[in-house]
Amino acid sequence: MDLSPLQKARYEYQPKLPSMLRHEIGEIEAVEGKTTESVSDQEEIKKLFPNTYGMKEVEFKKGKSHAKKRKEVVGVILSGGQAPGGHNVITGLYDALKKASKENVLLGFKQGPSGLLDDDYIELTDDYINMFRNTGGFDIIGSGRTKLETEEQFAVAAEVCKKHGITAIVIIGGDDSNTNAAVLAEYFAKTNSGVQVIGCPKTIDGDLKNDVIEVSFGFDTATKTYSELIGNIERDANSAKKYWHFIKVMGRSASHIALECALETQPNICLISEEVEKKQMSLSDIADVVVSSVVKRAEKGLNYGVVIVPEGLIEFVPEVKKLIGELNDIVALKKDEFNAISEWDEKYAFMKKNLTAESFGVFASLPLEIEKQLLMDRDPHGNVQVSRIETEKLLIALCEVKLKELKKEGKYNGKFSTLSHFFGYEGRCAFPSNFDADYCYSLGYNAFMLISNGYTGYLSTISNLSKSADEWKAGGIPITKMMNLEQRSGVKKPVIKKALVELDGKPFAYFASHRDKWAVETCFTFPGAIQYYGPSSVCDIPTRTLSLEHQE
Repeated sequence: MDLSPLQKARYEYQPKLPSMLRHEIGEIEAVEGKTTESVSDQEEIKKLFPNTYGMKEVEFKKGKSHAKKRKEVVGVILSGGQAPGGHNVITGLYDALKKASKENVLLGFKQGPSGLLDDDYIELTDDYINMFRNTGGFDIIGSGRTKLETEEQFAVAAEVCKKHGITAIVIIGGDDSNTNAAVLAEYFAKTNSGVQVIGCPKTIDGDLKNDVIEVSFGFDTATKTYSELIGNIERDANSAKKYWHFIKVMGRSASHIALECALETQPNICLISEEVEKKQMSLSDIADVVVSSVVKRAEKGLNYGVVIVPEGLIEFVPEVKKLIGELNDIVALKKDEFNAISEWDEKYAFMKKNLTAESFGVFASLPLEIEKQLLMDRDPHGNVQVSRIETEKLLIALCEVKLKELKKEGKYNGKFSTLSHFFGYEGRCAFPSNFDADYCYSLGYNAFMLISNGYTGYLSTISNLSKSADEWKAGGIPITKMMNLEQRSGVKKPVIKKALVELDGKPFAYFASHRDKWAVETCFTFPGAIQYYGPSSVCDIPTRTLSLEHQE
């Protein structure tokens, strides 16, 4: 197989570990901290997880190890969407296993959780692992979105583990995948199977975080990839001076990606879903924000600009959020009746009959294509597939109507030529940045430390990430600490609570203090491509979000 020069060089890159994890494994001690409880719904979560609730936080420090001395057979699963660095979580886990004992075994279950249920796996070896070090993607074993949530599935998983002598399962995934990990850990603990379950925090969306998990892996690489592309478009806009570019970026449930890209590139407008919800802004209000910038720039002869739109914006608009909530419940509760309808006119009549008058009014006011996108097939959780809704095109249409009216009134005399973009898959499988390569390798290595010390139902955590890798801290937190109850397909279920953009946080405050200037003036910045070789100040820098959050 022919390899690019960069690919060859990345195979040889040696990820940096926290200094604590560079000690001999027998010299690392697991030190327990405070007892934890779930972020909300404590009594209900405790009842659902009686065997794995209320466990203590863990930090690894130099000292006498109390790790078990036994042969470890570990199964690893990649779950959910891709994120840069996933391969390094597996290579870090593999290296730690083999450092502890050459007899230890790592089995990779193929295509996500379904690989565990189907007993479809590959034993990972030096030669195979070495082909994926520091590379993007999840193709080492593939990924999938199968949910582990029924007693029947758990029983099958337990049988597969027993068949291969598996001592632990590591699930690499986002909030739903690690909710699966928590539920599986609870089942194994309840049935005394002897199988531990450890999770690793993955999602480019950046919404799997708390006071210990400072960032999920993949966020760094994805936002730097998107920021490079946005910077390129800004340069083009500033050169051609004739287009307004509306750029939708990933981030269904939170606007962390949009905010980070704005901090990196300084566009004219960046919409933050969480602010839209807090201010109870309507679609018309949002369009007014963009139109204001368009008009003011036109007065300066600047008929071009850049607007960043978070993927999930439409769900945060109160009137549309209510509509989507009703749609999700109707489709879940009347699934058979809805699925039997094929003609659009009949679907429209079905919605008019079942939606409240207020929500149907919002539905009817949307362009036909947006109405149809709202009724597309649901995701595995029964929710609208927001990424399919062309919010950026909806905003363009709303702005065009408003600008046309302003032109009639003599309040606007500019040009509004637009181009729309959606950056999603472009960032999910990029070569991981040095930060993500190091962070992910450390997460995997640390997952083995949790396994060897007997922990289950924990997330592997690496913190103090705004510092150099030497100063990073390694440990773990119980997954139940992050859980609450949420409505899914019409039923309340325990899930990891998503972390939203904090409007009183430092990253948003910095953005808010500069956006009025950016809206009118051309303040574009051009981050350029991710750098892997060169000064640490260029190659190892964390995101602006992480730096601002830990600014002293």
